Amino acid sequence: MQFPRLNLHIHSNYSDGKQSITKIIAKSLKLELNYIAITDHFTNSWKAWVSKLNNNETILSYLEEISICQKFLRAKNKSLTLLKGIEVDLESTEQFIKNHLDINEFDLILFEYLQSYESIAFVKNIIHYWKKHIINKNAFPILGLAHFDPSYFMLGNLDTLMSFLKIYNIYFEFNSSYPSFYSTKYKRFFEKLKEHEIPVAIGCDSHNLKTLDNIEEPLEMIKYYNLESNFEILIKTLDCTKEINKIRY
Repeated sequence: MQFPRLNLHIHSNYSDGKQSITKIIAKSLKLELNYIAITDHFTNSWKAWVSKLNNNETILSYLEEISICQKFLRAKNKSLTLLKGIEVDLESTEQFIKNHLDINEFDLILFEYLQSYESIAFVKNIIHYWKKHIINKNAFPILGLAHFDPSYFMLGNLDTLMSFLKIYNIYFEFNSSYPSFYSTKYKRFFEKLKEHEIPVAIGCDSHNLKTLDNIEEPLEMIKYYNLESNFEILIKTLDCTKEINKIRY
């Protein structure tokens, strides 16, 4: 099948990206991308300097700016679908995440630095909290792992990791900025993704306009590992989110 062109990991000048959201949209239209997500950093860890999204007022401005762009794209019947996203640093404090992220406002959430079974427990706790506060259960955000490094789990029980990803419907990101994370030395990991039907996605971790469409290599690796059906799971979820947003807005 002809897969849509997507990049679900993009940073704007709300964190360490070089360009505004509107410029990212304009370039994505020229590149004929079908799905993109603005996923700026959210953190109060040692790297808090990297993001402006550390207070409710700035987060609201961020979401409103993306909303305006979403409405424009729908009004003009553009083929580009824009998702409201954020990249959550798992070294942030639990209370910081709970206090500042309204789960009802996001289409996609990336988890950064899932590196241990303790961090899995941390994510489970956050997701359970969010599920208690979601208004429309059908509009729960898509969840993914930002530039996940399989090496942290290769010596452990991969089935435990896969069960976690399956239960909470969390996808693996083929990230063109981190090609070593889909190296063939992790073949067993990707076999497990296929076995457990874990969704996979493409994200470029774009910080400038030049990398917005660096999607060919990740797509080739998805095909190399025979994960096309896993990619289709993610695409169907994106299509559902698109339809839900038509009703919501």
